Amino acid sequence: MTTPDFEETVFEALVDSTDGKGGLSDAQAEREPGNFLRHAGSLSMSKIADGLIDPKLVLSWLLDHLGASAFFVGLLVPIREAGALLPQLFTAPHVQAMDRRKWAWVAGSAGQGAAAAGIVLASLTLTGAGAGVAICALLAVLAVSRSICSVSYSDVLGKTVGQSRRGAATGTATSLGAGAVVIFAFILMSGLVDRAILVLVAIGLAALLWLGAGLLFSGLWEEAAPGAKGTPACSQLSILRSDPQLRRFIYARGLLTSTALAPPYIVLLGAQAGQGGFDRLGALVLASSIASLLSSWIWGRLADRSSRSVLMLSALAGATALSSAVALDLAGMSGTGWALPLVLFVLMIAYHGVRQGRVIYLVDMAPEDSRAAYTAVSNTVIGLLLLGSGIFGALASLAGPHVTLMIFAAMALASIFITKGLDEIKA
Repeated sequence: MTTPDFEETVFEALVDSTDGKGGLSDAQAEREPGNFLRHAGSLSMSKIADGLIDPKLVLSWLLDHLGASAFFVGLLVPIREAGALLPQLFTAPHVQAMDRRKWAWVAGSAGQGAAAAGIVLASLTLTGAGAGVAICALLAVLAVSRSICSVSYSDVLGKTVGQSRRGAATGTATSLGAGAVVIFAFILMSGLVDRAILVLVAIGLAALLWLGAGLLFSGLWEEAAPGAKGTPACSQLSILRSDPQLRRFIYARGLLTSTALAPPYIVLLGAQAGQGGFDRLGALVLASSIASLLSSWIWGRLADRSSRSVLMLSALAGATALSSAVALDLAGMSGTGWALPLVLFVLMIAYHGVRQGRVIYLVDMAPEDSRAAYTAVSNTVIGLLLLGSGIFGALASLAGPHVTLMIFAAMALASIFITKGLDEIKA
């Protein structure tokens, strides 16, 4: 099969080197340029959809607008995070048993699209507690569908894109997705369109994007491989005992959750300083998306060279941002127009570096026939940690945001020493 010239040209422009097969079979290597572009395109649409329906920001605002209580708003992030991670231990055996695992990702993407469409319908027909129950239930469906995508994606990426080129695929997709969300943030901030209408249109667009992503991904060429017999969920946990590198990776990843948990406390500093405009929906979406736009592609390319180094650099950036937030507030500068937005921007750069680094490191580290199991075990453990983070955050917040942010900064610094002990994986 001959690769179309335009696919080869774009592929060569987006990766550092096309030398070598990167661990692919001859048949997969021949089709790598087209598969690379399908990965980048499908993942871009999925990333845009994620930004348009962000539970931390967009859905929280929507539930408040519909008159749902703070109880339902508080459920959104735990449902989204735990629902996307915890089921993977049980879905991984079924994914492993499939000859072509791309179909698991296609099904998960379609499920997310259907759930997003349901959220739009619920928002148009329900208010108050009814809207809260319906949207939380649909978010749970979306999260479980996402878990299917997550547990299958690393395996499909490893089979269809060569090592040293995987970070370019995920980084390109994340940057393209962030660019689109930047536009959404500017429209939110402009006030040109009624915010409620704009949010519902954005969620509807997210539904279409997920359906389109699944359709594009279905065209990816994946060599059929005999499906392995599914390993029972509890048996998969034995990987933790047998692979000390996986344990160390999970320790590091657990400490690096600090970059994801800290933003609300930075917003709290701004609110206490009287910076009322800082916590507006559009400004928050903008800070996160610009950081992703500017950093993800670069992080992805760096991860292809050393994903271990990316994790350490991200941790250092995160610790610096968090400690700077406390220092600026103690100096009386957190109420200025630049201080905390800059801190949040740097923190989001660190957060996206963590995401890029951990995905690529896990794909490169895991044995080819066990990628789904490694992903599932890692994500399930982190899901449990994130569930516990709600209790931790509540207890830490009693001492104030300064103490909480310094604890998160210490976690990020500690992760550097854990990550340093990981093996450096070379192509």
